[in-house]
Amino acid sequence: MGKSLLPPGNGGDDHIEPVDLKKALEERYLAYALSTIMHRALPDVRDGLKPVHRRIMHAMRLLRLNPDQGFAKCARIVGEVMGKFHPHGDQSIYDALVRLAQSFSMRYPLVDGQGNFGNIDGDNAAAMRYTEARMTDVATEILAGITEDAVDYRPTYNEEDEEPVVLPGAFPNLLANGSSGIAVGMATSIPPHNAAELCDAALHLIDHPDAPVSKLTDFVQGPDFPTGGIVVDSRASILEAYETGRGSFRVRARWHQEDQGRGTWVIVVTEIPYGVQKSRMIEKIAELLLARKLPLLEDIRDESAEDIRIVLAPKSRTVDPGLLMESLFKLTELESRFPLNMNVLSRGKVPNVLSLKDVLREWLDHRRDVLIRRSRHRLAEIERRLEILAGYLIAYLNIDEVIRIIREEDEPKQVMMARWDLTDTQAEAILNMRLRALRKLEEFEIRKEFDGLSAEKKQIEALLGSQEKQWKTISWEIQKIRRDFGPEENTELGPRRTQFADAPEHDLTDIAHAMIEREPVTVVVSQKGWLRAMKGHLSDYSQLSFKEGDGLKIAFHAQTTDKILVFTTGGKFYTIGADRLPGGRGHGEPIRIIVDMDNDQDIVTAFVHDPSRRLLLASHQGNGFLVPETEVVANTRKGRQVMNVKAPDEARICVPAEGDHVAVIGENRKMLVFSMSEVPEMTRGKGVRLQKYKDGGVLDLKTFALEAGLSWQDSAERTFTRSQAELAEWIGARASAGRMVPKGFPRTGKFG
Repeated sequence: MGKSLLPPGNGGDDHIEPVDLKKALEERYLAYALSTIMHRALPDVRDGLKPVHRRIMHAMRLLRLNPDQGFAKCARIVGEVMGKFHPHGDQSIYDALVRLAQSFSMRYPLVDGQGNFGNIDGDNAAAMRYTEARMTDVATEILAGITEDAVDYRPTYNEEDEEPVVLPGAFPNLLANGSSGIAVGMATSIPPHNAAELCDAALHLIDHPDAPVSKLTDFVQGPDFPTGGIVVDSRASILEAYETGRGSFRVRARWHQEDQGRGTWVIVVTEIPYGVQKSRMIEKIAELLLARKLPLLEDIRDESAEDIRIVLAPKSRTVDPGLLMESLFKLTELESRFPLNMNVLSRGKVPNVLSLKDVLREWLDHRRDVLIRRSRHRLAEIERRLEILAGYLIAYLNIDEVIRIIREEDEPKQVMMARWDLTDTQAEAILNMRLRALRKLEEFEIRKEFDGLSAEKKQIEALLGSQEKQWKTISWEIQKIRRDFGPEENTELGPRRTQFADAPEHDLTDIAHAMIEREPVTVVVSQKGWLRAMKGHLSDYSQLSFKEGDGLKIAFHAQTTDKILVFTTGGKFYTIGADRLPGGRGHGEPIRIIVDMDNDQDIVTAFVHDPSRRLLLASHQGNGFLVPETEVVANTRKGRQVMNVKAPDEARICVPAEGDHVAVIGENRKMLVFSMSEVPEMTRGKGVRLQKYKDGGVLDLKTFALEAGLSWQDSAERTFTRSQAELAEWIGARASAGRMVPKGFPRTGKFG
């Protein structure tokens, strides 16, 4: 008979339970979130490890892979971890193991690997069947004392075995090696630090428990990445990051200039920021080079072997190396930000963002717990041994009697216990004694051991009774770590690799220029407001083509590195990079696509930005003022409101303020000349009255030096000049009406 497809029972619906979906989802998602936070993504503040790393360390200890023993296949280690402690994929366990062995990922590697464990280019490690591993000295320090009841154990996932909840952690691993992880709703990111500096800070904290973070940063100056680099952050921002547990560090590559002879040179990069894949970074720089985004750079070569050596060749020997590097730092991963978010499991239970002081404090408290537990464990061992030794002494003093009892009595244990008032343990030990231990010397040895253990017992009891002694012992342990992993003894791991520097102050415009290829262009603005940039400096504008009904308004020469300023009738200035203007094919693009300009406004003029100049602005109704050109540059598409005009008035004129006098002509053909010193300089406003009108407004305006006289051009392009004496009758005070233009002035009423 085939299997029944019906549910158990009578096939009715009595096994179907209604479940509230919202509640079920909430419960299950919360369980998942908690398990991710507690058992996967966040490290424990005490030993700085996540569960997978802790299990790898524990398994390697059980396999006796000590630094002085041989290596074992990684596949064997992974199998042990997966089978006993960590019921997850073997690949994820192996990835974690590989990372622990990479000297460019870990400041103080916990695993000593043999074989291909990947490289800084981002290549993967060989498969675990080909690689071998054992622990490093750092790992043994983190495990030191684990057999002496230093930490709690809990059952493994299948309850067949036990695993440590946390490791003793004699090494300040959390900060020394850093950590990063993404949980649910929270993440952690801690950069590596220098162990000797951490030990110094911890020792200071033992002596001065109230020390502020600012004092601790005298010892822990900042991160110390395994790949070196230079941190370019102010001391204040580093201090704030360590006080709050949140912040970030700007890390730059280390570079130097190398002379190639005959005045030529290259830049050599020897250290790159932490966490950056070298080959990927070089690919990106090469892409930027092809896209002509790095005009100062000619070529990039990777000449790295064991050490990093990236060679950057400049376009020419006249390039400023600092500026070239600034442009690279801005566009590439030669500068990167490493976030600091010290979100860790505080006391192994609660996720919390801790400050530098809190992290060190919790590590020290954990060390004290470990010290007390190890001491109590040792005390219990000593007491057991002393009890046995006391029994041995009784046996030696009565050795013949003991032998007789063992030979003749049926229940020798009971008889001995009754005779000499022995405990069960002592009697058992005497019965298990070997015959060869009956030598004369043995009694002396026992007394010696008894006295030694009694003295040690006294010491441990004194230690357990005095907090001061406990901290002294912890200080001594930390000093030993500092000695072993400090720059004096350990020249490979000890010295600081990451240095600190202030970012060199280069002018931002210089850097912007360094990212744009400098080429001559001709900027063309049509009457309807279409913009384009033709290649090269054109001399004949008559050949330019426009849309039907449109024509040339202004054309001028510029470089692609220039900023183009556009002034509109609404009194606004817009800034457009010459390199961002549409090309010369076709008719260009309307300005309203490039910037956010109102529909009812038109372009008054456009020109190349020159920060050294001042501009004279004037509105139709004859108001005006001077403004420094640096004050009109806008950094956004919205532009910058400089001249306040209300309809029906509008901005009409914008000219460079050169010379010392202003000549202004109204639509009534009256001209007035007055000193420029009467016009105020402002950064924004309506301005002051330049000339008075009954009706109409300004027609044209010119600035000039009175000594040189006022000149204009007529329609036949002849130039006329009137000297200071000849202008006498037009010179007056600002805001007066002026007099009719001199004879021979063009009919248009403009200066030409």
